[in-house]
Amino acid sequence: QKLQLLTFSLFLGVYLAALLGNGLIIITIACDHHLHTPMYFFLLNLSLLDLGSISTTVPKAMANSLWDTRNISFSGCAAQVFLFLFFVSAEYSLLTVMAYDRYVAICRPLHYGTLLGSRACVHMAVAAWATGFLSAVLHTANTFSLSLCHSNALDQFFCEVPQILKLSCSDAYSRKAGLLVFAFSLSSGCFVFIVVSYVQIFRAVLRIPSEQGRHKAFSMCLPHLAVVSLFLSTGIFANL
Repeated sequence: QKLQLLTFSLFLGVYLAALLGNGLIIITIACDHHLHTPMYFFLLNLSLLDLGSISTTVPKAMANSLWDTRNISFSGCAAQVFLFLFFVSAEYSLLTVMAYDRYVAICRPLHYGTLLGSRACVHMAVAAWATGFLSAVLHTANTFSLSLCHSNALDQFFCEVPQILKLSCSDAYSRKAGLLVFAFSLSSGCFVFIVVSYVQIFRAVLRIPSEQGRHKAFSMCLPHLAVVSLFLSTGIFANL
């Protein structure tokens, strides 16, 4: 019981910090008209996705620790898988869009207003959310269409596709492989785009003659690069 209360306290602290941080970002950007720019528009969307992804798993985990229960319904499990994949995939897609925003701001500053007008920003944000929705639908439908018969216990504190596939007794190797190829292609495409964008950005920054100009350009990119690195490294670590 003491360990469960400790787990509850740790999860509650992380969750409240996420709510507070992202909530302040959303309120600040929404209320300050000076922040109604493409960069902050994408940041607002990123905060919304971050709140969604953590709210999908952490409250249920806290309830499990507090009330000493580990049960979740089949439909609840499917909903958790769908929502988690939706928010995480959309977040990764949006980080890719933000890399393009930084590329245009530094490498093509005179065309920034043209390439990243309000309509273009909305279209790119919608595309990121739509990508997350499509990925979540495909993964969820493929996973829960399999016959699950080995057990009803998951070795994870939330419903996750790899753990659910361990319970499958269906011979669906081709479907699993196809889903893996789709996920790898999508994530690799985003990763390559981000890397190429930052190669171009760093080449442009190094050509800036003044040290103050280089520092300002780097300060515009490093926060986004840090978020991308943290997002990918934690995801890779968790999957490994």
